[in-house]
Amino acid sequence: MSTQVVIEGPGEHRLVPHEPREPGAGEALVRVHAAGICGSDREVYQGNRPEGYVRYPLVPGHEWSGTVERVGAGVPASLVGRKVVGEGFRNCQVCDRCHAGETTLCSAGYEETGFTQPGAMAATLTLPARLLHVLPDDADLSAAALLEPAACIAAAALKANAVPGERVAVVGTGTLGMFAVQFLRAGSPAELLVVGSRGDREALSRRYGATDFRTKDRELPDDFDVVIETAGSADAARTAASLLRRGGRLVLTGIPAPGADGLDPTDLVVRQLEVHTVFGAPPDAWAHTVRVFAAGLLDPLPLVSHELPLAEFPGAIELVGSGDPKVGKVLLRP
Repeated sequence: MSTQVVIEGPGEHRLVPHEPREPGAGEALVRVHAAGICGSDREVYQGNRPEGYVRYPLVPGHEWSGTVERVGAGVPASLVGRKVVGEGFRNCQVCDRCHAGETTLCSAGYEETGFTQPGAMAATLTLPARLLHVLPDDADLSAAALLEPAACIAAAALKANAVPGERVAVVGTGTLGMFAVQFLRAGSPAELLVVGSRGDREALSRRYGATDFRTKDRELPDDFDVVIETAGSADAARTAASLLRRGGRLVLTGIPAPGADGLDPTDLVVRQLEVHTVFGAPPDAWAHTVRVFAAGLLDPLPLVSHELPLAEFPGAIELVGSGDPKVGKVLLRP
């Protein structure tokens, strides 16, 4: 019998039988191959997710890959059997932000797979087919399960708009940081610096294309053109801003804890820094990610440290929050 994880409320979960929901008009039913766990899943389980950004009881899982099994009316039958990933934001498609392609800013309010809508920590997932992105037939689905965080970083890379020959940097050496290195490297920078708190990430950073690596306690430069911050702390944001030349471009992707002291607005204005932020990934970032992945320019598998059965959900959550440097991306396999 197939199963699914249900989080009833903070700190409470059950493994229960799973019954696939047949796809309605415009929908597809996907057989889940793997679902990744990130810090936001841990927030859901612990009850730390901001109000309005979770709805219990909930099947979690917003990072996933799978294969289409069935489709509903109005969906091309050619999707059946295809390997896919899918956008998380359930946008309305009719507001002005959606029409502008900014679906993560949908005026109808926040709805997202794995947070307010059933997620992928189950044998199957039924969702609007318009959210699917088709992968090559030979795609590795374990690697593809990481394309959701990769898409968030693709959104950051598109906003950064780095051009060949610029000096670029990444602050943070987790999954997001390593994807940022890969996206920026694909743009042929003159230099690519990675700044983190863990010296053991230097080898992987250089494998992905970094030309320099420094821990944040070392002397750092202040003349880079573009910096993408991925660490999710106010200190990391300040470090990222300090790396920039006057008029440089900063993209923030991390979400610090509430009440954190932020960037100095005087510094931003006087140095005329261009600041962007990213929360989730709109369709263009998803399409960009799938293209780059299909071209072999993204290598997610070295980031995966554990693949566990769905029944080990609580242990997987603990692994993600353990702080153990040997723990990378944790995948659950239904």
